[in-house]
Amino acid sequence: MNALVHSGGGSLRAAANARLIALIRAGAVALGVFLSGFVLREPAPYELYMTGLIAVWAVFGLRISRHAAPLLVLLVLFNVGGFISMSQLADLGDIPLYLAVSLFLAFTAVFFAAIIEAQPSLLSVIFGAWLAAAVITATAGILGYFQAFPGAEMFTRYGRAAGVFQDPNVFGPFLTLPAIYLLHRMMTGHAGVALLSVPPFMIITLGLFLSFSRGAWGLFLFSAVMLTLALFIHNQRGLIRLRITAMCIAAAALAVVGLLVALQIPAVADLFAQRAQLVQDYDAGRLGRFARHAIGFLLATERPLGIGPLEFGKLYGEDTHNIWLKALLDYSWLGFAAYLTLMVWTVAACFRVLFRARPWQPYLLCTYVVFLGHIALGTVIDTDHWRHLYLMLGMLWGMMALEGRWRGQSPVEQRSSSRRAGVR
Repeated sequence: MNALVHSGGGSLRAAANARLIALIRAGAVALGVFLSGFVLREPAPYELYMTGLIAVWAVFGLRISRHAAPLLVLLVLFNVGGFISMSQLADLGDIPLYLAVSLFLAFTAVFFAAIIEAQPSLLSVIFGAWLAAAVITATAGILGYFQAFPGAEMFTRYGRAAGVFQDPNVFGPFLTLPAIYLLHRMMTGHAGVALLSVPPFMIITLGLFLSFSRGAWGLFLFSAVMLTLALFIHNQRGLIRLRITAMCIAAAALAVVGLLVALQIPAVADLFAQRAQLVQDYDAGRLGRFARHAIGFLLATERPLGIGPLEFGKLYGEDTHNIWLKALLDYSWLGFAAYLTLMVWTVAACFRVLFRARPWQPYLLCTYVVFLGHIALGTVIDTDHWRHLYLMLGMLWGMMALEGRWRGQSPVEQRSSSRRAGVR
C-alpha cells in the first residue's frame, strides 16, 4: 500500500513538474515574441534575448526534425550566398555584422518551427504575445502621432506613427497579422469573443492607418480580402456565410466612418492625400525606385556572385527596395535560388493543407494570407531583416511539420494532439 501511495505521489510530482516546465517554456517564448514589437534601435532587446533563449533551449533538447530540416538547409544556403557576395568586396565595413543578423534571423525561423512542432500549444502563446505587443506599440504610435504628452514624438518618424519601431514601413506590416487574427475571431468566434476582439482591432488598425505606409495599407487590405474569401470557401453552411458577409459589411462601414472622422483633422487629411497617391516622385523619377529596379536586374545578369551586401545603395544612392533584387545582388545567384525555392515551397506546401480540419487551422490561415501579402510587398520594399517575417516563416513550417506528424498518427493520437494544441 505504501508503495502505491509513493508511486501515486511520484506521478503527481512528475505531472506537476511537467506542467511547470511547459509554463516556463510558454513564458519564455511569449517574452521573445513580445519583444519583437520593440525595435527603436539595433541591436534590439529581441536579438539579445532570442540569442540566449535559443542557446538555452538547444542545451536542453532543441530538436530539428526531418520536416523542418529543409527550412534550415535553404536558409543556410541563402546566407552562404551572402558570404559569397561579400567576397567581392575589399572593404567589408559593417557587412559581417549585417550577415550575422541575417544568419541569426534564419535561426529564429528554424527555432520557432522546431518548438511549434514539439509543443503545438505554443501557437496560442505566440499569437497572444504578438497581439499584446501590437496593441502596445500601436497605442504608442497613436499617442505619438497626436502628441498626447511631452516627448510623444519619439513614437513617430517623418510625421507618421511608428510606435516603438525605427520605421513606419515596418511598424505597419508588424501590426497586420494581429489585426487579421482579430478579424478572424470577429468573423468566426461566438458573440463574446467577437465583441472582445473589437477594441484591440480598432486600436491596431488605427495605428496601422496612421503609419501612412502604402505598403502596410495594401498588405492589410489584401490579407483581409484573402481571409474573407478563404473563410467563405471553407465554410459551406449558409448561416456562417451570412455572418461572414454581415461582418464584412460592418467592418467596411466602421472603416469608412473611422476614415471620415480622421480626415476631419487637417494634418491627417493632407498626409493621407499625399501618401494615397499610387506612385510617388521617388518611385517614378529618372533614378527612382522602379528605374533602380531595372538597372539592378540588368546588373544582376552580369554578376552571378553578387556585388556585395549593402553595396547597391552606395552605388545608386538608395537601397534596392525589392527583396528579389536584393537576394540577387546581396546574396548572389545561390542566395536568390535558395530564397525563391523557400518561398515557393512554403506557399505551395501550406496551400495543400490550408483547409484541412486541424486544431491549428485558424492560425495557419491567418498566417498564410499575411505571409502571401508580405511576399507581394517584397517587390517594392526590402523585407530582408524584418523579424516578424522570419517569425511567420517559422510558424508556417512548424505547422507544416505538425501536419506531417498528424498524418502518421492514429485517431486516438490525433485527438490527444488536438487537446495538446490548445487552440481556442
